[in-house]
Amino acid sequence: MDATKKTVLIVEDEKNIVDILRFNLQRENYNTLEAYDGETGLGLAREHKPDLILLDVMLPRMIGFDVCKALRDEGDNVPIIILTAREEEEDKILGLEIGADDYITKPFSVRELMARVKANIRRSKVAAASPAPAAAPVNDSVMALAENLTLHTDSFQVFKNGSPIDLTQREYELLTFLASHPNKVYSRVDLMEQVWNYGYVGDDARTVDVTVRRLREKLEDVPAEPVYILTRRGVGYYFSNQGVSEK
Repeated sequence: MDATKKTVLIVEDEKNIVDILRFNLQRENYNTLEAYDGETGLGLAREHKPDLILLDVMLPRMIGFDVCKALRDEGDNVPIIILTAREEEEDKILGLEIGADDYITKPFSVRELMARVKANIRRSKVAAASPAPAAAPVNDSVMALAENLTLHTDSFQVFKNGSPIDLTQREYELLTFLASHPNKVYSRVDLMEQVWNYGYVGDDARTVDVTVRRLREKLEDVPAEPVYILTRRGVGYYFSNQGVSEK
């Protein structure tokens, strides 16, 4: 295996799909690892630390959701793209809720698949393997989001009332983007382009909605009555703040 190439782990029990994925990924200069059941896939993820995982939901021995949850519980923030059948809307949402970064529906477009693989791998990795410290580093650059909410751009952390908030990388990126443009409303299409690094495809709006909801649950005192990330009905989302500042 070429150590200079990025590695994608394919966890899928349908051999024809594995063959298609392997062929196209290797053609784009990625290393690939393959597993045909969830238990083997989890073992390969732990052993080889791939740069991205393509993870089917319905797998022998261990379903994809449990593989994803196990990795997230262990502090592994490897980008995970869930593979689902087109009609399995609940699977898509549940995958995002337990920490997957994205999903793609089967049958998939190879062009769309590669765009999503590249976009997710391109994202800079946050050193989140270890738990967040109890206090921010003294020399950290700080963006004041509110009186009790700060974003620390050097250590990639968010603190509320002095305590760190456990955000996924995607949640951190979405918050950082919105907070860097306070009071500016962005549509779901805008956010897919600016944060997810690809344009609107199919039902991607649900990905944005779920990520916003998860952020509200972590940031807001009353998630049902948000004061930070607000909705402009019929338009999109924005971060409500009259004075974001650097110090």
